[in-house]
Amino acid sequence: MVKNGEKHIGFFIFVILLGAILGRFIGDVIGNSITQLSFLKNVYTIGTKSPINLDLNVLAITFGINFNISIMSIFGVILAIIIYKRR
Repeated sequence: MVKNGEKHIGFFIFVILLGAILGRFIGDVIGNSITQLSFLKNVYTIGTKSPINLDLNVLAITFGINFNISIMSIFGVILAIIIYKRR
């Protein structure tokens, strides 16, 4: 059984991810359409350069995470949080 608070946290994370994806998409469209705004599609990668492998002979695990952040994805996350809070 899912508690009411856990349900809201899952939806909040979904809204944030959706805001980041839509912000990135809109930034790419605007950056490709208008040359003066091409900086909106610049992406900055934060994370591991290569995945970390842990081999235990019986089990092999690979860890790695990258965040591709752009100005518009940050704007999309902020806008998604504002919309979520007004709900």
